[in-house]
Amino acid sequence: MNGWLALLLLLGASIAVLWAIGVRGAMLQLSGAALLFGAAGYAIDGRPGLESAPRVAEQGGAPIPLTNLRHAFFGKFGPTEHWLLISESFARRGRTREAAGVLESAVREHPDDPVLWVGLGNALADHAGMLTPASELAFRRANELAPEHPAPRFFYGLALARSGDTDDALSIWRELLASAPANASWRPIVEDTVAAVEGRAASRLRPRRTRKAGRAPRRLPDGEFFRPTR
Repeated sequence: MNGWLALLLLLGASIAVLWAIGVRGAMLQLSGAALLFGAAGYAIDGRPGLESAPRVAEQGGAPIPLTNLRHAFFGKFGPTEHWLLISESFARRGRTREAAGVLESAVREHPDDPVLWVGLGNALADHAGMLTPASELAFRRANELAPEHPAPRFFYGLALARSGDTDDALSIWRELLASAPANASWRPIVEDTVAAVEGRAASRLRPRRTRKAGRAPRRLPDGEFFRPTR
């Protein structure tokens, strides 16, 4: 059975159990987001070349299911939510080029919507299977539009981690936590993500990757926290 199909079935069954035992509302949403950390971690460490995960033509890797995580940061009733749902529907069917194309059209129509730019960054990273200059540009634009919001940097870090840049990703997430209010609703999401990535790195028992000169993240004057532009 395809690994992603099995994972999605397991996630669906878990959410059904939570519903059956009476978990509702925000608690159900956060529980669903927590379950998706495992899926995100699998995408970060996954091996699409294994026989149990057949390749899809012209795809860099299976898309990460991020809908619940996105809702945890932005809510689910935004004015441009329909664009994101259409894009995510394409991504679930493996049509990542179309998923990115939907959001490219969306940001042309709504160029000042940071939620759409975050979605575009995620969609472009999904299509390539890694962070690309185009997806990084989308995350930067989202951060310019909403510099105080944690989502652009969180999802940028997720794309970095998926690309193997776990040191950069952890630096960004730790910076988010250092500046986050203790009662921020999204704080547990970032904490759990850091713990998951650190745990996987430790389990490999490999020396920490040495950064290439000029690639270390740095804080920009406006508070942005992205890698220096090459």
